[in-house]
Amino acid sequence: MAREYFIAGNWKMFKTADESRQFVQELARSFAPVAGLTVAVFPPFTALASVQGLDPRVHIGAQNMFYEAQGAFTGEISPRMLQGLAEYVLLGHSERREIFHESDRDVNRKLLAALGAGLKPVLCVGETLPERESGQTLEKVLRQLEHGLAGVAGGDWPNVTVAYEPIWAIGTGRNATPGQAQEVHGAIARWLAGKAPGIPVKVLYGGSVKPDNSLELLSQADISGVLVGGASLNVESFSAIIQCGLTLLGA
Repeated sequence: MAREYFIAGNWKMFKTADESRQFVQELARSFAPVAGLTVAVFPPFTALASVQGLDPRVHIGAQNMFYEAQGAFTGEISPRMLQGLAEYVLLGHSERREIFHESDRDVNRKLLAALGAGLKPVLCVGETLPERESGQTLEKVLRQLEHGLAGVAGGDWPNVTVAYEPIWAIGTGRNATPGQAQEVHGAIARWLAGKAPGIPVKVLYGGSVKPDNSLELLSQADISGVLVGGASLNVESFSAIIQCGLTLLGA
Protein backbone atom coordinates (compact mmCIF):
# COMPACT_ATOMS: atom_id res chain seq x y z
CA MET A 1 0.00 0.00 0.00
CA ALA A 2 1.29 3.44 -0.95
CA ARG A 3 2.41 5.68 1.89
CA GLU A 4 0.18 8.52 2.99
CA TYR A 5 1.11 11.33 5.36
CA PHE A 6 -0.93 13.53 7.68
CA ILE A 7 0.84 16.74 8.75
CA ALA A 8 -1.10 18.51 11.51
CA GLY A 9 -0.42 21.69 13.46
CA ASN A 10 -1.79 22.19 16.97
CA TRP A 11 -1.77 25.93 17.66
CA LYS A 12 -2.83 25.60 21.31
CA MET A 13 -3.71 29.00 22.84
CA PHE A 14 -2.13 31.10 20.12
CA LYS A 15 -3.41 33.26 17.22
CA THR A 16 -6.43 35.51 16.93
CA ALA A 17 -9.05 35.01 14.25
CA ASP A 18 -7.34 37.52 11.93
CA GLU A 19 -3.90 36.00 12.52
CA SER A 20 -5.29 32.54 11.83
CA ARG A 21 -6.89 33.60 8.56
CA GLN A 22 -3.68 35.22 7.33
CA PHE A 23 -1.64 32.18 8.34
CA VAL A 24 -3.86 29.70 6.47
CA GLN A 25 -3.80 31.84 3.34
CA GLU A 26 0.01 32.04 3.43
CA LEU A 27 0.41 28.35 4.24
CA ALA A 28 -1.82 27.26 1.36
CA ARG A 29 0.37 29.19 -1.08
CA SER A 30 3.49 27.39 0.19
CA PHE A 31 2.73 23.91 -1.13
CA ALA A 32 0.92 22.18 -3.98
CA PRO A 33 -1.73 19.54 -3.27
CA VAL A 34 -0.45 15.99 -3.78
CA ALA A 35 -2.27 12.68 -3.50
CA GLY A 36 -1.39 11.00 -0.23
CA LEU A 37 -0.73 14.22 1.72
CA THR A 38 -3.21 15.74 4.20
CA VAL A 39 -2.36 19.03 5.90
CA ALA A 40 -4.47 20.30 8.80
CA VAL A 41 -4.30 23.05 11.40
CA PHE A 42 -6.04 23.11 14.78
CA PRO A 43 -6.74 26.75 15.70
CA PRO A 44 -8.49 27.98 18.86
CA PHE A 45 -12.31 27.81 18.86
CA THR A 46 -12.47 31.59 18.32
CA ALA A 47 -10.71 31.29 14.97
CA LEU A 48 -12.51 28.31 13.46
CA ALA A 49 -15.14 30.33 11.61
CA SER A 50 -12.50 32.64 10.14
CA VAL A 51 -10.47 29.80 8.55
CA GLN A 52 -13.16 27.28 7.61
CA GLY A 53 -13.33 26.81 3.85
CA LEU A 54 -10.51 29.27 3.09
CA ASP A 55 -8.51 26.80 1.00
CA PRO A 56 -9.09 23.07 0.32
CA ARG A 57 -5.36 22.39 0.76
CA VAL A 58 -5.61 23.16 4.47
CA HIS A 59 -8.03 21.06 6.52
CA ILE A 60 -9.36 22.39 9.80
CA GLY A 61 -9.58 20.77 13.22
CA ALA A 62 -10.70 21.83 16.69
CA GLN A 63 -8.49 21.38 19.74
CA ASN A 64 -11.11 19.87 22.04
CA MET A 65 -14.87 19.43 22.62
CA PHE A 66 -17.36 18.24 25.23
CA TYR A 67 -19.29 15.01 24.86
CA GLU A 68 -22.84 16.35 25.26
CA ALA A 69 -24.73 17.75 22.28
CA GLN A 70 -26.06 20.71 24.27
CA GLY A 71 -26.97 21.72 27.81
CA ALA A 72 -25.98 23.68 30.88
CA PHE A 73 -22.22 23.29 30.50
CA THR A 74 -20.88 26.84 30.72
CA GLY A 75 -17.75 27.39 28.68
CA GLU A 76 -17.90 24.09 26.80
CA ILE A 77 -18.20 23.46 23.05
CA SER A 78 -20.34 20.61 21.76
CA PRO A 79 -19.76 18.39 18.72
CA ARG A 80 -22.87 19.90 17.13
CA MET A 81 -21.29 23.34 17.38
CA LEU A 82 -18.22 22.11 15.49
CA GLN A 83 -20.18 20.67 12.57
CA GLY A 84 -19.46 22.79 9.51
CA LEU A 85 -16.53 24.50 11.23
CA ALA A 86 -14.08 21.61 11.74
CA GLU A 87 -13.39 18.29 10.08
CA TYR A 88 -11.11 16.93 12.82
CA VAL A 89 -11.04 17.25 16.60
CA LEU A 90 -8.05 16.71 18.87
CA LEU A 91 -8.92 14.64 21.95
CA GLY A 92 -6.97 13.49 24.99
CA HIS A 93 -4.01 15.79 24.51
CA SER A 94 -1.66 15.52 27.48
CA GLU A 95 -2.34 19.14 28.41
CA ARG A 96 -6.04 18.31 28.71
CA ARG A 97 -5.26 15.21 30.73
CA GLU A 98 -2.58 16.76 32.95
CA ILE A 99 -3.83 20.33 33.47
CA PHE A 100 -7.59 19.82 33.23
CA HIS A 101 -7.63 16.31 34.71
CA GLU A 102 -9.49 14.59 31.90
CA SER A 103 -9.77 10.86 32.48
CA ASP A 104 -9.63 8.04 29.95
CA ARG A 105 -13.40 7.76 30.40
CA ASP A 106 -13.87 11.45 29.58
CA VAL A 107 -11.73 11.08 26.47
CA ASN A 108 -13.65 8.00 25.33
CA ARG A 109 -17.01 9.74 25.73
CA LYS A 110 -15.72 12.65 23.67
CA LEU A 111 -14.32 10.38 20.98
CA LEU A 112 -17.57 8.44 20.55
CA ALA A 113 -19.55 11.70 20.52
CA ALA A 114 -17.23 13.12 17.86
CA LEU A 115 -17.70 10.08 15.63
CA GLY A 116 -21.46 10.25 16.16
CA ALA A 117 -21.42 13.86 14.96
CA GLY A 118 -19.42 13.06 11.83
CA LEU A 119 -16.16 14.52 13.12
CA LYS A 120 -12.79 12.77 12.78
CA PRO A 121 -11.11 12.38 16.18
CA VAL A 122 -7.35 12.48 16.68
CA LEU A 123 -6.69 10.57 19.91
CA CYS A 124 -3.53 11.59 21.74
CA VAL A 125 -1.64 9.09 23.90
CA GLY A 126 1.74 9.25 25.61
CA GLU A 127 3.82 8.67 28.72
CA THR A 128 5.56 10.88 31.27
CA LEU A 129 9.33 10.86 31.79
CA PRO A 130 9.12 8.76 35.00
CA GLU A 131 6.92 6.25 33.18
CA ARG A 132 9.44 5.97 30.34
CA GLU A 133 12.38 5.65 32.69
CA SER A 134 10.63 2.89 34.63
CA GLY A 135 9.78 0.93 31.47
CA GLN A 136 6.03 1.62 31.55
CA THR A 137 5.74 3.33 28.15
CA LEU A 138 3.93 0.59 26.26
CA GLU A 139 1.73 -0.30 29.21
CA LYS A 140 0.59 3.32 29.53
CA VAL A 141 0.08 3.89 25.80
CA LEU A 142 -1.79 0.65 25.16
CA ARG A 143 -4.01 1.28 28.20
CA GLN A 144 -4.90 4.73 26.84
CA LEU A 145 -5.72 3.17 23.48
CA GLU A 146 -7.85 0.44 25.04
CA HIS A 147 -9.89 2.91 27.08
CA GLY A 148 -9.95 5.78 24.59
CA LEU A 149 -11.08 3.69 21.63
CA ALA A 150 -13.49 1.42 23.49
CA GLY A 151 -16.77 1.04 21.62
CA VAL A 152 -15.56 2.27 18.22
CA ALA A 153 -17.67 0.55 15.56
CA GLY A 154 -16.14 -1.12 12.51
CA GLY A 155 -17.30 1.51 10.08
CA ASP A 156 -15.85 4.33 12.18
CA TRP A 157 -12.22 3.14 12.22
CA PRO A 158 -11.27 4.89 8.93
CA ASN A 159 -12.16 8.22 10.58
CA VAL A 160 -9.89 7.68 13.60
CA THR A 161 -6.31 8.96 13.88
CA VAL A 162 -3.94 8.26 16.77
CA ALA A 163 -1.16 10.63 17.84
CA TYR A 164 1.67 9.34 20.02
CA GLU A 165 3.12 12.24 22.00
CA PRO A 166 5.60 11.40 24.74
CA ILE A 167 4.73 13.99 27.40
CA TRP A 168 8.38 14.53 28.26
CA ALA A 169 9.04 15.72 24.70
CA ILE A 170 6.20 18.21 24.32
CA GLY A 171 7.50 21.77 24.24
CA THR A 172 10.74 20.77 25.94
CA GLY A 173 13.07 20.76 22.96
CA ARG A 174 13.66 17.07 23.65
CA ASN A 175 12.20 14.49 21.34
CA ALA A 176 12.12 10.74 21.12
CA THR A 177 14.73 9.39 18.73
CA PRO A 178 13.29 8.01 15.50
CA GLY A 179 14.04 4.53 16.87
CA GLN A 180 12.23 5.21 20.15
CA ALA A 181 9.26 6.66 18.28
CA GLN A 182 9.13 3.75 15.85
CA GLU A 183 9.17 1.23 18.71
CA VAL A 184 6.01 2.75 20.19
CA HIS A 185 4.39 3.32 16.80
CA GLY A 186 5.04 -0.31 15.91
CA ALA A 187 3.27 -1.43 19.09
CA ILE A 188 0.36 0.90 18.36
CA ALA A 189 0.15 -0.39 14.78
CA ARG A 190 0.02 -3.99 15.99
CA TRP A 191 -2.69 -3.12 18.52
CA LEU A 192 -4.74 -1.33 15.86
CA ALA A 193 -4.32 -4.23 13.42
CA GLY A 194 -5.89 -6.49 16.02
CA LYS A 195 -8.85 -4.15 16.53
CA ALA A 196 -9.37 -2.98 12.96
CA PRO A 197 -7.73 -5.53 10.63
CA GLY A 198 -7.10 -4.24 7.13
CA ILE A 199 -7.97 -0.64 8.00
CA PRO A 200 -5.01 1.76 7.71
CA VAL A 201 -5.43 3.94 10.82
CA LYS A 202 -2.87 6.75 10.72
CA VAL A 203 -0.55 7.13 13.71
CA LEU A 204 1.16 10.53 14.07
CA TYR A 205 4.23 11.37 16.14
CA GLY A 206 4.24 14.54 18.22
CA GLY A 207 6.77 16.04 20.61
CA SER A 208 9.17 18.83 19.63
CA VAL A 209 8.73 18.08 15.92
CA LYS A 210 10.83 20.47 13.81
CA PRO A 211 11.95 20.74 10.19
CA ASP A 212 15.33 19.19 11.02
CA ASN A 213 13.92 15.97 12.50
CA SER A 214 10.75 15.51 10.46
CA LEU A 215 12.23 13.70 7.48
CA GLU A 216 13.80 10.97 9.60
CA LEU A 217 10.69 10.61 11.74
CA LEU A 218 8.42 10.34 8.71
CA SER A 219 10.76 7.76 7.17
CA GLN A 220 9.99 5.26 9.95
CA ALA A 221 7.83 2.33 8.91
CA ASP A 222 4.88 2.97 11.25
CA ILE A 223 4.91 6.76 11.47
CA SER A 224 2.28 8.13 9.10
CA GLY A 225 2.46 11.77 10.02
CA VAL A 226 3.36 14.34 12.65
CA LEU A 227 1.43 16.48 15.12
CA VAL A 228 3.41 19.70 15.32
CA GLY A 229 3.25 22.21 18.17
CA GLY A 230 5.48 25.29 18.25
CA ALA A 231 6.89 24.82 14.76
CA SER A 232 3.34 24.97 13.31
CA LEU A 233 2.94 28.57 14.44
CA ASN A 234 5.35 29.82 11.79
CA VAL A 235 4.54 29.40 8.09
CA GLU A 236 8.18 28.88 7.10
CA SER A 237 8.89 26.12 9.63
CA PHE A 238 5.54 24.39 9.17
CA SER A 239 5.81 24.43 5.38
CA ALA A 240 9.34 22.97 5.70
CA ILE A 241 7.85 20.05 7.62
CA ILE A 242 5.17 19.65 4.95
CA GLN A 243 7.97 19.57 2.36
CA CYS A 244 9.48 16.57 4.17
CA GLY A 245 6.27 14.67 3.54
CA LEU A 246 6.21 15.79 -0.09
CA THR A 247 9.81 14.64 -0.51
CA LEU A 248 8.99 11.16 0.78
CA LEU A 249 5.99 11.01 -1.55
CA GLY A 250 8.30 11.84 -4.45
CA ALA A 251 6.66 15.18 -5.11
